[in-house]
Amino acid sequence: MSSPRHPQRPAAHELERYAGLFASRTRAMKSSAMRDLMAITERPEVISLAGGLPDTSTFPAESFAAIMAKVAVDNCAAALQYGPTEGLLIAKDAIRRVMAAEGTEVDPEDILVTTGGQQVIDLVCKTLIDPGDVIVAEAPTYPGAIPAFCSYQADVVQIEMDADGMPIDVLEETLDSLEREGRRPKFIYTIPNFQNPGGVTMSLPRRKRLVEVAAEREILVLEDNPYGLLRYEGEPLPTLMSLAGGEYIIYLGTFSKILSAGLRLGWAVAPAPVLAKMNMGKQGADLCSSSLTQHFVAQYFAEGRWEPYLQSLRQLYRGRRDTLLGALAEHFPAEATWTQPQGGLFVWATLPEYLDTTDLLARALQRNVAFVPGRGAYLDGRGAASMRLNFSGVSDAEIREGVRRIGEVIGEQVELFGTLTGSRPAAAAPAAPAPDAELADVLQLPRTPRPGAQRSDGRR
Repeated sequence: MSSPRHPQRPAAHELERYAGLFASRTRAMKSSAMRDLMAITERPEVISLAGGLPDTSTFPAESFAAIMAKVAVDNCAAALQYGPTEGLLIAKDAIRRVMAAEGTEVDPEDILVTTGGQQVIDLVCKTLIDPGDVIVAEAPTYPGAIPAFCSYQADVVQIEMDADGMPIDVLEETLDSLEREGRRPKFIYTIPNFQNPGGVTMSLPRRKRLVEVAAEREILVLEDNPYGLLRYEGEPLPTLMSLAGGEYIIYLGTFSKILSAGLRLGWAVAPAPVLAKMNMGKQGADLCSSSLTQHFVAQYFAEGRWEPYLQSLRQLYRGRRDTLLGALAEHFPAEATWTQPQGGLFVWATLPEYLDTTDLLARALQRNVAFVPGRGAYLDGRGAASMRLNFSGVSDAEIREGVRRIGEVIGEQVELFGTLTGSRPAAAAPAAPAPDAELADVLQLPRTPRPGAQRSDGRR
């Protein structure tokens, strides 16, 4: 309630009062499509297929209590104290073990512990990006990275993916074009494993060539790898960092998907000069990440529980992925396509071009179901007919009911389009076979723009 001295004012008036105080960079800031939905999806009646939420209900409450009790008895004072900006050695040892599980050996001195993986993206931008600098990213890209890129006023060039991830030949053509314009990207941003939101995985030949391109052109690559250990079928592929031997690669990892998002604990591994600058940037942001959560992680790993727990997550999420794919086959129209990931947390679905998922979301929310509209993964207006669907954070029953509700809304809009245009809507898609290791990573991604197509900012 407002006080008599400070009566409530309209929001527009409030903005006008403070507008002259804002930094110029705030004009380029964009809100995250996911974070905008968090308040809505917290309502218990809403089935959320929107967030990238791990199922934290699977973590045994008695284990949590026992670990915290152990930390309280053995390390209470240290856990409640400030720590070094670069992180505690006990937490770095846990990180080293996680990376070793993916075949990537690192020196603890090369690790910077961060407040979640999101902070790594912010610190990389803070360290490397001046206004107008170029970042090359996949299309679609992680919706949570877009606000960070925009906050630092980067010019983001997105390269459309196919079933094997980012086409490196197209990347090289893009880099050549930028070089002719006198513009050199500061870094290339990629999620090579079970990409968020696309669900695809970068092939081994493309990984090897990307590492070569980075070395040849002396361009950094930010390898965002939250999902690499969440593989449900197929053979693991080496990280870019392991292929490159650490040269020109900044590696981003997090405990959010394999342990708990609420810990807010991630990490970066980078060449020493880059890591030193990121460390200074972190000092100005939060001094250090939580000592309490670092002690929790260290104690958890010391007890050897993480690998069995991770295996249980793989089994759970694989079943939920299969449930989502089956529900899409049952309830989405025949014109729709979707990715079929071998791991990770997301499916990317594309509807007929005449549908707009931003509009569909508003209608879906009226039926208490949510997803992330495709435009949230692009910076140039693309993705209007696509959506990101998460399968990890809700039960099988909720997945089926949520997709049924979304399918109803889509069906109504397809029917309306048919009425207005005189075209007859297609029948529902046939049921898809159960996923297995032989299936392709992707059925279809958004169409790659034709060469020379005009960009939204006027450049080609």
